[in-house]
Parts: sequence; C-alpha cells; structure tokens
Amino acid sequence: MKSILNSLAFLIALIFISGCGGTETQSQSNEITSSAQSVGQSGVKDDVSNPNIVQVAVSSADHGTLVAALKAAEYVDALTNVGPFTVFAPTNAAFDALPEGTLTTLTKPENQRQLRDILEYHVLLGVYKQEDFVNGRKMGTADGRSVEIEIASDGTVLVNGGKILGSVQASNGIIHVLDKVLVPN
Repeated sequence: MKSILNSLAFLIALIFISGCGGTETQSQSNEITSSAQSVGQSGVKDDVSNPNIVQVAVSSADHGTLVAALKAAEYVDALTNVGPFTVFAPTNAAFDALPEGTLTTLTKPENQRQLRDILEYHVLLGVYKQEDFVNGRKMGTADGRSVEIEIASDGTVLVNGGKILGSVQASNGIIHVLDKVLVPN
C-alpha cells in the first residue's frame, strides 16, 4: 500500500511539474536569452549598484584611451561580468608613451585579437589589493602569461616596471591605475 501511495505521489508531482513548464515559460526564457545575447552584460542598465570596472574606467578622465581600446577589442562585456578581477589600468599618458602609431595599428579591426591579448595581459583573475602583492612574485594574467611584481624600498608596487599610482574598488574587482602599458613579450 505504501509503495502505491509513493508511486501515486510521484506521478502527481510529475504531472504538476510538466504542467508548469509549458510552452509559455519556454517562450519567455527564449526571449530573455535572445535579448541578453544581443545586448551583453555591458548593456544592463543599473544606476543603483556600485559601479563595475568598466563603469569606473568610463567615468575617469584619465582612462579614455583604455575605454576606447576595450571597445575596439570587444572586451567590455568580459570586464562587466561578475569577476572578480584585478585590472591594471594604464592612464592616457601611459598610452601616449607608446611608440607612435602603435595604438592606431592595434585598434584596427584586423588586429583585434592582438589588442585583446594585450588588454588581457592587464587582468588578473581574483582581487589583489596592493598589500597582497609580494616582491618577486609572478602572477598569471587572463591571457595565460604572467606579470612580475616588485615592491620598491618606499613600498611602491611596480608591475613589470609600471608604477601603481592608486587603486579603486569596483563592484566586480579592483582597479590599479598604472603609469605604463604592459606589453607581453
């Protein structure tokens, strides 16, 4: 008798679950998926939450070149995701110090992958505050290479020789403002 009741309860539950997952729900799910794919994470409007890494960069007068490079490499959505990320964000002056024509060449559509590799070289997975960095430590970047950390005698943190000028917390990680563009070997 107990097994019959269990079987009956299972059958009722199965019918109930099947009835709830009808075509209307599937249709709504497809609409959400379709619209999310066409816009991407960066298209989500949220003026209430703390800003993410890209939103912080966009609001900085010193990072217009970085934001333009992120757009050219189609890397904006990746850095608006949950993360957490540590981003070494070169200033406009750091980009200006590159050899003449470098940025113009890199932002051409045919060089998008190379530009993205360089931008990924500025990203660590996880959140690393300045006090977390250890002298001589090599840290793996999002592009599969590594950067080397140096702590100067005055406590200044250097990444591949580029000086961290300041740090800004974001909702999906931390940004370390850098005075140098990191170019992978």
